[in-house]
Amino acid sequence: MIDLGIDLCGVKLKNPVMVCSGTFGSGAEYSEFVDLNRLGAVVTKGVAVTPWTGNPAPRIAETPSGMLNAIGLQNPGIDVFEERDLPYLAQFDTRVIVNVCGHSEEEYIACVKRLSENDTVDMLEINISCPNVREGGIAFGTDPKAVFAITNAIKKVSAKPVIMKLSPNVTDIAEIARAAEAGGADAISLINTITGMKIDVERQCFALANRTGGLSGPAIRPVAVRMVYQAAHAVSVPVIGMGGITCASDALEFILAGASAVSIGTANFHNPCTAAEVVDGIADYMERHHTDHVQSLVGAVK
Repeated sequence: MIDLGIDLCGVKLKNPVMVCSGTFGSGAEYSEFVDLNRLGAVVTKGVAVTPWTGNPAPRIAETPSGMLNAIGLQNPGIDVFEERDLPYLAQFDTRVIVNVCGHSEEEYIACVKRLSENDTVDMLEINISCPNVREGGIAFGTDPKAVFAITNAIKKVSAKPVIMKLSPNVTDIAEIARAAEAGGADAISLINTITGMKIDVERQCFALANRTGGLSGPAIRPVAVRMVYQAAHAVSVPVIGMGGITCASDALEFILAGASAVSIGTANFHNPCTAAEVVDGIADYMERHHTDHVQSLVGAVK
């Protein structure tokens, strides 16, 4: 028997495959293409305590083997999310992980407190690439002290397991990972997008109104695998790997590097069935390699 099930911070998942925040809406948008019941978890688009309008258009640009986005975490706010999206997700046999964003510690805490009271929510993923208003707009996730502080503050009020989503735009990812663990994180996820830029040479202007955006897709996968490997060897909490996964082989790179679970992102735009195909592909790999439990593959490459 092939056992794809995993235990992630005390939460049982039927398999280690989930979808990245911001690439799958809150599930309903993709439900006509993929059976949500087949996924280990659905990770929702970022949710804030108040509605965010996001950045001006154009907000997306294609790049070789990837894309740039500067959506700006547009979302309708927690009131709409709890009234519309969570009841929809509750009907499926899959875990629900809510991504939380905020401009300040107070905003994060207010959102986490609300979500902690909702029985449909299984875990929280905290996006710490957001600007810290009190520190002049510096992202929480780029400073180890800020990572520790925001993680510690959130853990004090959260009744749900907390996953800290780490930014790759740092000098030492292991140091950031250790800061999140020290702050009390139950797990970490990485990588978020890499800051990039594209210029339209014919029009002689920036391709994105925001000038810079987050690079995602296959182009960043080697960087993501390296950072997951480094983070997994720096902390004892589970690691969720993401960044350019398009097939089971890509996902297995992350698992062998030390990820307990993986998340599918940009590939959803190209092939909405990618996550389900990755689940099947991992099962096929385990059968070919005579592996009974997916957990035995985690960190197998030392």
